Amino acid sequence: MDLLEMWDQMGLLVKLLMGILAVMSMWSVGVFFERLFTYYQATIQSKVFAPQVAKHLNNQKLKDGIAVSQSKNFRYSHLAKVVLAGLQEYQFQQEANIDLSKDDVVDSVRRAIQRATALTLSDLKKGLGALATIGSTAVFVGLLATTIGVINAFQGIAQTGSGGLGAVSGGISEALVGTAIGLFVAIPAVWFYNYLTGRIDYFSVEMDNSSSELLDYFIKKS
Repeated sequence: MDLLEMWDQMGLLVKLLMGILAVMSMWSVGVFFERLFTYYQATIQSKVFAPQVAKHLNNQKLKDGIAVSQSKNFRYSHLAKVVLAGLQEYQFQQEANIDLSKDDVVDSVRRAIQRATALTLSDLKKGLGALATIGSTAVFVGLLATTIGVINAFQGIAQTGSGGLGAVSGGISEALVGTAIGLFVAIPAVWFYNYLTGRIDYFSVEMDNSSSELLDYFIKKS
């Protein structure tokens, strides 16, 4: 019995579950490659951004540093988003003519950077919740399809009155396809999720290091 014959013999509910697994598989693959593209752009753009903004800050050109951080060339850069928040907050404190101590200014910049970091991490994590859900539920969807397939097989035996291994083997093999497809969908989704989570952890460390360096710069500048 080939896959087409198995598909023809599946019940409507089992076919519906197989369709759900197909959608879950396409969804997980789509999220993975979309995130790969985003993370690749973030890595490449951040490598170009870091030395450019550092050059402007070393030359005491705060506005040029802000302009670079706002450039569309670095719209994917996670470092640009965090640095921009800190630079804009520092510029606001300087131009507002508010009588604040050095520690108050630095604390204000630190809070702005923390907010930007949280928002950036949330943006980087888009789609990972779906991958986690697919990885943890696809097996159970396949198992449900298998269970329903086994029930249908035994109902067929009861209706025809025939028994024995030969009578149930076709129905059982058809039903087990659901479990196999569920595993086929779940395993890559878990791999994708773990890999992308590792990349996000790396980005988080990069943003923390850049934030610390930027705060040190403002402390020395003040």
